[in-house]
Amino acid sequence: MNRESRERSPYGDAAGVVTRCLAALVDVLVVAGIGLAAQFAYAAIRLLVTGPPFRMPDLADWLTGVTGWILAVLYLAACWATTGGTVGDRLMGLRVTGRGGRLLGVPRALLRAVLCLVFPVGLFWIPFSRRRASLQDVAVATSVRYHRF
Repeated sequence: MNRESRERSPYGDAAGVVTRCLAALVDVLVVAGIGLAAQFAYAAIRLLVTGPPFRMPDLADWLTGVTGWILAVLYLAACWATTGGTVGDRLMGLRVTGRGGRLLGVPRALLRAVLCLVFPVGLFWIPFSRRRASLQDVAVATSVRYHRF
């Protein structure tokens, strides 16, 4: 059995760093859009309850950061645990699974999401990895492969 056939998986080829970075960029935009929509919803509810004028909430910078971080963790974990892919993953044709090809459970998806947000430069381990794994993939035993949804 040669090296190429050993590294190929029935689930598709392992994704590279450029594709995964582009998917992450799309996900950043999606999370920002979700956060903005939540602020608009809050302002609209406040308008209905208290009356005019319509005002967007003015949150402290630290609260905006913490809320955005929590929103990103929940978005990533929910997508990976339920469908195996975020909006960015689907757009780029990627699927995040365990090494055996099964979807991640909620605890593993949450841990992977936290690691991706705390240490995003872990993606740059991919070119040096034999199986094209980021440091997050190594730590949580996951795999990101090209997939046709």
